[in-house]
Amino acid sequence: MKKVVSLLLSLALVGTAFISCSKNQKGSAGTSASPDASQPASSEAKKIKIGVSIWSSTDTLGSQCKRILDAAAKALDVQVMYVDQGHISENVTNSAETLSAAGCDGIIICNSASAEMTSVINTCNKNKVYVAQFFRVISPETNPNEFALAQKSPYYVGAVHENEIENGKKLVTILAEKGNKKIALEGWEAGDATFLLRWQGYKKGVEEWNASHPNKIELLEPQYGGTTSDTGRATAEAIINANPDIDALIVAGGGGDTLVGALAAIESMGKKGKIAVVSTDFLADLDEQLKSGGMAAESGGHYCDPLIAFMLVYNAIKGNYPVATDSFYEVNFPYLYVASSEDYAAYAKYFVDDLPYNADELKAMAKLSEKELEAVVSRLSIEDVKSRR
Repeated sequence: MKKVVSLLLSLALVGTAFISCSKNQKGSAGTSASPDASQPASSEAKKIKIGVSIWSSTDTLGSQCKRILDAAAKALDVQVMYVDQGHISENVTNSAETLSAAGCDGIIICNSASAEMTSVINTCNKNKVYVAQFFRVISPETNPNEFALAQKSPYYVGAVHENEIENGKKLVTILAEKGNKKIALEGWEAGDATFLLRWQGYKKGVEEWNASHPNKIELLEPQYGGTTSDTGRATAEAIINANPDIDALIVAGGGGDTLVGALAAIESMGKKGKIAVVSTDFLADLDEQLKSGGMAAESGGHYCDPLIAFMLVYNAIKGNYPVATDSFYEVNFPYLYVASSEDYAAYAKYFVDDLPYNADELKAMAKLSEKELEAVVSRLSIEDVKSRR
């Protein structure tokens, strides 16, 4: 039975005994993104090493993910190694081999298509390396073979992901409530597991709105803008040239750079404020975009998602989280929604200017049971961080 555990406890439950029996501590020579210089050189071989396979560790969302992961690695005295794979399938599967060969005890990965996980899981099984997905989950309906492989693997720990269908519905509803009627859609890669779920949500949002409102809305078929600002801009320009009457654009995601390019295209074409834009993955200048009319709303603030995958893998390596061969852990991570500069100011204080978890909280989080960890995830919000500060 899949382990989707209750989201009802709080971060105060940090008294759990921390078991330090290691199941898989290999030599950890290799690149360290956050070594603790205070540790003697002889301790290096004992450090846990966790690899991070990510589309980009330098774009808006990727750099935020790296920042919290580096903080966790420093707090727990863990080595981390990054591989940027651009959501290119061959690079995604190769990244698992690269990180395994580099001596990683565990890997967290943001893959593109779920089909890639067959190779990733087999590589981890072969090398006895624990693996968890972030921003992703394997669907038993659309990828039954990969799902079954993940369930029976003694090294596939689990998945951390958002409710993407609900996210899509909410963004479409925001646009409809603002009076927009013809909505274009810019994805990043065809077949990407997360995009497909968001697209389901966009379509469901349109269906539900049209079923209960006389002012109908229309969603165009997606066009794909990759994960760079240049490709994002070119795709947005092509969409607008082919559909000059659109009054809204959903830039589905892709790490943030796709949206940067799309916004540049809209402004250069004199459409800023005339085309309402919503997206997922907060921009660094979201406050200004909301004030100027560049953005109508955005969902995001979820860059701590890979932190939870990191904690799952860390505890699997330590022997604290049993990894069953008929199930896996699955954690749902909450989105934050921002639709005004006032909303963003509160977010910036606790998620941009500072991290939502400090070193002591990260250390305490690593000692939680998986149920308590789920509870921490369910509580994460601006108000939650404010109450801890």
